[in-house]
Amino acid sequence: MTTARTTWRESAGFLADVAWQAHLQGRGTAELTLDLVTARGLDPVTARTRLHLMGLALRYDLRPASLEQLFRALPCQVHELDPYSQSLYAFALLGQSRAEGVEIMLDVLASAEDDLKVLHALLHGLWLADGLPDQARLMLEILDRPPFRPRTDAVALYREAAALRRLHWYGDALSTIDRAFEHLPPGNVGVLSHLVRERTLITAARDMHELTAVAAPRRSECCPVGTAGR
Repeated sequence: MTTARTTWRESAGFLADVAWQAHLQGRGTAELTLDLVTARGLDPVTARTRLHLMGLALRYDLRPASLEQLFRALPCQVHELDPYSQSLYAFALLGQSRAEGVEIMLDVLASAEDDLKVLHALLHGLWLADGLPDQARLMLEILDRPPFRPRTDAVALYREAAALRRLHWYGDALSTIDRAFEHLPPGNVGVLSHLVRERTLITAARDMHELTAVAAPRRSECCPVGTAGR
């Protein structure tokens, strides 16, 4: 990859697929160590390639705290890095429900020109950001950007369904996750299991919501105001 002098977009596009396949096969990045990624004196392309590859491996393994530690060990500042590397740093913070991750995310969105791999990294971080204010709204705002408007990206539809579930829009969430099934490439069992799990979460949340709505009036009838606790 050094010889090819790839751009950061090409690096992100190629290595995201490589790291995902390694993740599915349980191989990770055993050949990369923190010292190799954070070494001083590397040429820029080699440094970027190693960072992308190890960062992606930690992202796919859902280890945002370890990813943050990787960035803090680098011999440069995050703002000096390419937009995809910055999106991985935003993922690291968002994945820990850290509000400062939103600031990094907004800066990346302003500079990355709707790069698809960048958007997916940010969405992934927001998806993990339980308890972050406006989590679902921020996800839907990214999903409204041009690369996702055809609504044919199964992973993006999966994230959209999760956001809709968190907003309690269960009908829309179900139709969205079913659309994700339709657009998932054949044989992609790694993503398929996530879609199945999300559909189960949606139906369970919907059923619980409906049961709660039915039970509330009954509790009121059984215990009129002013009589409870007598």
